[in-house]
This record gives sequence, structure tokens and C-alpha cells, in this order.
Amino acid sequence: MSAFGLKPAVYRWFCAALVLVVLTCGSAALAWRIQDWRYGRQLAEQARLHSESLNQLNLAAAMQQRIEQNKRLALEQQLSTSEQNHFRVLSDVQRDQDRLRDRLATADVRLSVLLDAADTASIRTVPAASGPGGVDSGPVRARLDPAHAQRIIAITDAGDRGLIALQACQAYVRALIR
Repeated sequence: MSAFGLKPAVYRWFCAALVLVVLTCGSAALAWRIQDWRYGRQLAEQARLHSESLNQLNLAAAMQQRIEQNKRLALEQQLSTSEQNHFRVLSDVQRDQDRLRDRLATADVRLSVLLDAADTASIRTVPAASGPGGVDSGPVRARLDPAHAQRIIAITDAGDRGLIALQACQAYVRALIR
């Protein structure tokens, strides 16, 4: 008999059971460790793939941003060119209108209108402008008063400015649509 009052066969069975429990716990711990390594590798692979996907998305977004920025810069250049062109045309027309207005004021140029030759009731005898070589026998014309001529020039000036502004607006919209 042993010190605890157990028979050696029971003691052997007890030791065998204890060894079996220790082996079972050890193999379970080993299985858990192996699973941990395997899942750890899978998670690391997923993290790497996810990181690569995010990298590719960031590169694509950066490329798209560069494309949009280039488009915006091209549009700004087109609009700047269009604005410069509009300003040049407007200043040319204004200079021409000012020159014509000055010539009308100094009587260097006179405005006249054609009169309907068939409407004899409203026609008074107004001499036609003569050419440098002789008497003009062309259509009947009437000279306008310089003040009226100035008002007509002002009206055409406003009309020209309106047309130029309309063309500039149309060019702007065309540039935005492209």
C-alpha cells in the first residue's frame, strides 16, 4: 500500500489519467496555437490585400483629381483668352464709335438717308451730295441734323456693345459645355 492508502494499480490508473489530461490540454493548447498562426497569416494577407486596394484607389483618385484640375486650368485659359478677345473687340468698337462721333461733331462726315423717289409728296428738293468730279445725279438723299446723327450713333454704339456682350456670353457658355 502506498502512503495515501491507495493500491498501486489505482495509483497507476490515476497517473495515467493525469498524463492523459495533461496531454489533452497540451494538444488543445498546441491546436489553438496552430490555429492562431494560421488565422494570423490569413489576417495578415487580408490586411495586405486591403492595403493594396486602398493604395490603388488613392492612386486612381489622385489621377482623377489631376485630370479634373487640368480640365479646370484649360477652361480658365479659354475663358481668359475669350475675355481678352471680348475686351479687344469692345475697345476697337468703342474707338471706332468715338472716332465717328468726333468726325460728326466736326462736320467732317455727315449722315444722310435715302429718300423714296416714288413718294413725291414728302420729298422736298434737297441737293444730293456731289462727288469730286461732278454733279451727282444718283438717288435723292436728305442730310440729317448733326444732333440727330449723334443720337443715332449713340444708339448703334449701345447696340454694338450689346451684340459684343451677347457674343462673349455665348462663348462663355460654349466653353463651359465642352
